[in-house]
Parts: sequence; structure tokens; C-alpha cells
Amino acid sequence: MLRTCDSIDHANITLCNICFRTLGTKHTMSSGILNIMKAWLTSSLQGGTGIVFLFCWWHCAESGKLLVVPQDGSHWLSMQVVVEKLVQKGHEVVAVAPEVNLWIKPSIHYTMKTFAVPYTKEYLKTELQKLGYKIFARQPFLARMTETFARIRNITMLLFNNCKHLLHSKELIAYLEETKFDIVFMDPVSPCGQILAEYLHLPSIYYVRGIPCGLDFEAMQCPNPHSYVPKFFSGNTDRMTFNQRVKNFLVGLLEFMICYILYSPYGAVSKEFLHRDMTVAELYGQASIWLLRYDFVFEYPRPIMPNMVFIGGINCARESSLTEEFEAIVNGSGEHGIVVFSLGSMVSEIPMKKAMEIAEALGTIPQTVLWRYTGETPPNLANNTKLVKWLPQNDLLAHPKARAFITHAGSHGVYEGICNAVPMVLMPLFGDQMDNAKRVESRGAGVTLNVVEMTSKDLSDALKAVIFDKKYKENIQRLSALHLDRPIQPIDLAVHWVEFVMKHKGAPHLRPAAHDLNCIQYHSIDVIAFLLAVALLALFISLKCCLFCCRKCFCKSGRLSKKSKSKSQ
Repeated sequence: MLRTCDSIDHANITLCNICFRTLGTKHTMSSGILNIMKAWLTSSLQGGTGIVFLFCWWHCAESGKLLVVPQDGSHWLSMQVVVEKLVQKGHEVVAVAPEVNLWIKPSIHYTMKTFAVPYTKEYLKTELQKLGYKIFARQPFLARMTETFARIRNITMLLFNNCKHLLHSKELIAYLEETKFDIVFMDPVSPCGQILAEYLHLPSIYYVRGIPCGLDFEAMQCPNPHSYVPKFFSGNTDRMTFNQRVKNFLVGLLEFMICYILYSPYGAVSKEFLHRDMTVAELYGQASIWLLRYDFVFEYPRPIMPNMVFIGGINCARESSLTEEFEAIVNGSGEHGIVVFSLGSMVSEIPMKKAMEIAEALGTIPQTVLWRYTGETPPNLANNTKLVKWLPQNDLLAHPKARAFITHAGSHGVYEGICNAVPMVLMPLFGDQMDNAKRVESRGAGVTLNVVEMTSKDLSDALKAVIFDKKYKENIQRLSALHLDRPIQPIDLAVHWVEFVMKHKGAPHLRPAAHDLNCIQYHSIDVIAFLLAVALLALFISLKCCLFCCRKCFCKSGRLSKKSKSKSQ
């Protein structure tokens, strides 16, 4: 059984941590270490320390080892919360990441192993800066679509090259083989972690919001009907008109092409590393549990599968109070309160012209605005606007003085807005953010703006609407009440299922038989063909019988009429 040291007396927590670290290496523990531990235990049994150690040994002997394969950016910031909670529960964690990254840092909570990549940190920062400027640039439709495609392609190629360098790092792969992990905990935006899981013969758990082009639902064999499940990038809700259903259907058909562009290179890498053919969908289909940052307060209702676990809002737990600096700013806002403004972890600089338009709009409201911005200060910045390089977003939104939230509509920010019941002005930039904004707006909890076309007046009007129109506050409070009314916190649910898979070496009882069926069997095409053939055969036989009876009847009557004529003659 998986045990923890949650009930250990605080005075002996150091001892328990030693127990964790020692027993965490149970697969490679030498006899010498065991003898030392036995001798120490014998000498300390007369006091209370030995009893504590025995208690630790019993409770910690089955702690697990996790191999974590994260993705950089906000994905890791959310996943890190679960990783640290697992460490607190006594599990040993090893995180694998490229040696050049933005957010995945060494920590006392886990061991970090890196692999070499052919780019620098300056390159990553420059690319992010370019991203911010390109998003806000006005372009013709064709040029904008071409730019979006190129941007997606660049990101996927970066992830793919990282995967190749990881799998070709012989020293790191040898270490992973020797360490004897119990599970792979990964972000499946790249299937690299699943390739590792297959190579190491380990069960895997995914932590994800969603995979582009619907590949996640294909891999789970989850029904994904076009009629009422809106596709990513379609901008539809679940209540679609005929024209919207046509659009949704066409977007669904294009998903195959998008999947091919994004994930086809991994097929060759998988074959080279695993020495067997596996499609990306087959790789993803091996996951034991999908921890999905979903909540149907925010998402539209749709079919689900038994290995889908919903942990939407996992990043909302308030862990600390505001610092003196931010507390002073919030308290100084008076009765008007504050507006929190952040465009996420990836974009913190924008073109000066757009920054000046935004600054002008922010100056038209009486609230104090806290704007996370690292670029050059706009010359028309109003006195009510404070620029900061970093801000405790969730803690600020949890403050009673929070009146509105200007966000890029990333899933983390949206859930923080819902958790804390703060109405939103949504400025989606890329990816699934357009769909997130549509979901919030369709529920009357915010106003969506086009960041390229919006004017200073548009932003000012949107802010005044969500702050002063009571319907937005009432709607977000209703969503928040529904979201928070749950029997278990998302973080505890996520930890439970990770420990569940470690304890039971997977979750095969949740795997549907659909994974073992081919396309013809899954859609019952063979059954339909068989029944159709039987029906046609039955129809053919029935027609033949009818024709035979008709011939018999008519031929007999014909012969009788001929006989009667001959007699009369």
C-alpha cells in the first residue's frame, strides 16, 4: 500500500524525510546501508525516536518513484503544483527537461535531469518577444493565416527536436533505466514522454488541458460528435445553427491534416527508438489516466470515458497572502478597488502603439490597474495604472477589492477568474484562447475583444461594462459557486489517481475494448454489411419464391383454359 507521513509529529519530520529519501531508493539500497539502519534502530529503541522510525518505515516503505516529463511555460507552472504535493506525500520525483528553458528550474522538491539542446536562452526570449509583436500586428487575412501556420510549425518543430535530443541522450536514458521508476507523469502536448514510458515499460498518466486537432479524444476512443461538440478554433458553442454545424463539420475534417502536420514526425522517431511501428494515436492510447484540466462549469457538456479525471481549477488554491508592496497598492485603491491585467507567462511586451491605446483606456476607469508588463513604459500611462514585471495573479483576484480581470483567456487565468468570481475582459491571442473566451462570453461572465482591431474606446467600454453592469458579476458568482461546490479538491483528486496507478501498476480495467477494434469493427461496418447481405439474400429468395408461385399459378390456369377450349371444340 502507498503510505504517507502526514500523521508524523512535526518534531520528527526530519527523521521522516530521511526515511523517505532512503526508502525512495529501495530498488538500489545496499546491504551496508541496511546494516547501519538496523544498528541505529537497535540503539534507539529504548527512546521514542526508534518508535518514530518504525512508524516512518511502515508508512513510507511503499512510497513511489515518478518520472516527470513536463512542457515549458504555463503548462509546467500548473503541473508543478501536483509534483510538489506528491513529494509532500513521500514520493520521489525526477523531472526531465531541456537544459535551456524558461520556467522549469531545479528545486529541493525533486531531482532535475537535463539534456543538451542546440539553442540558447536568449533565443527563446527573443522568439517570445517576436511572438508578442507579431500577434498585435495588423495583417491581411492570408498573411495572418500563413504567419499563424508558421508559428505553430516552429513550436512543434522545437518540441520535436527536443524529443530527439532527449531520446538520443544515452547517458540520461541509461540513468532512467537504472532508476526503476513506478510511473511516468507527463504533459502529452509532445508524445515524447509516452515513447519513454513504452521504452521503460511503465504506466503513464497525462496532465493536460487538451491536444490540438482532437487527437486526445481519438486516442481515448471517446465519442466526439460534430453536431454538438465544438471543435477547437471553430469559435462555436454547443448550441449551433445549421451554418455553424457545417463549419464545425469542415473544421473536424481539417483536424486530420493538422494532426499530420503536427505529429507525423514522431512516428519515425518512435519506430527508431522502440523498434516497432506505433502511430501517435496508438501511443497516446496507452495512457492509464488522463488528468484533464476540465470543469463543465466552464466546458460544454460532452461524452466522456472512464479514464478521464477532471481537475479544472487545480491552480486556484490560494497559498499565500499578498506582499507588503501589493497589499499597499490594493489598500490604496479605496472603494473603487483594483483591476488585474496580465497576458500570461508567454507575452509581456507589445508594440508601443498598442500599449498606448491600452494605457489610454485604462486611464478612463477609477479603479487602480495592476498591469504585468516588461516593455517600455507608454508615455501616456495614467496615474491609476501600475506596471509590474510580475504579479501574484491568483492572490490578487482572491482579494475582495478585485473588480475585473483583463486576461488573454488562457485556461489557467480563466479558471482563476471563475474561482474568485471576478468578471473578465478577454483578449485572446492564440491557440485555444479564442475558444476559451467564447465559453466565458457565452455564459455572460465576460466580454471578448479582438486584440488587433480593438480601439481604446472598445477596451474602456468593455471594462466599464464588466465593472458596473451587475449581470456580469452575478453570472460569474453563479459559475464560481457551481465550480467550488465539489466533494474533493482537484489537487487531492489528481494525487489520488497518480498514487492509484502506482499502486495497481496501471488502470487496465478503465481501458475500453474500443482500443482493440479496427475502424471497420468500431463503426460496425462489418455487421451492417453482413445484415445488409442477409436482408438482400432474404429479399432475393422471397422474390424468387414469389416468381415461382406466380409461374405455377398462372401456368396452371393457362393449361386449364386450354383444356376447356379443346373439350368445347
